[in-house]
Amino acid sequence: MADFPSKVSTETGSQSTQQGGNSLRGLAANVTISMDMTFIRSIPSILMMVEIFLGLLHWALIVSTPYMWAPANGWVLFVAITFWLLTGVLFFGFAFGVQRKLSFVPWPLTVMVYHGVTTILYLTAFLANAASVQPFYYSYFFGHMAAAAFFAALVTAVYGVSAFFSYLDWKGSGGNAATNTVPT
Repeated sequence: MADFPSKVSTETGSQSTQQGGNSLRGLAANVTISMDMTFIRSIPSILMMVEIFLGLLHWALIVSTPYMWAPANGWVLFVAITFWLLTGVLFFGFAFGVQRKLSFVPWPLTVMVYHGVTTILYLTAFLANAASVQPFYYSYFFGHMAAAAFFAALVTAVYGVSAFFSYLDWKGSGGNAATNTVPT
């Protein structure tokens, strides 16, 4: 057998180590994760946390009942779960600074429209939920449905308050194009 050289370099070149090579170290070097503590302490953040908590209670109460007895509860469940997930994504996106990475998105306007649409759709879900409590009157699930309607009303009110604060943020950020283009 031929003698194997004692010093063998397994490196393929200096380029691969500069660009990260095949390791995840090069990929992770460009990713920085930092939580925006000023956002976490703000009123919109606290309102989003309340929306997430109350929304979770609302859809958990709906799911724990035989919601097929009232066809409108399918809509209630769709609205509750969809906006619970979207609010969670929006909250964690803002908490980790996605708005700084996606600066081309008009965030004050986007958040205002989101909260406005959510308030309106949650109001329809609350009304459908409240109207569907009656068929459960003589069943074990009456308390669940009544509590779900109560939490739907609370979540609707909190989304309405968030829509109001989002509107104030949009107006304060110069979101009105007419006021920005008029010479003074």
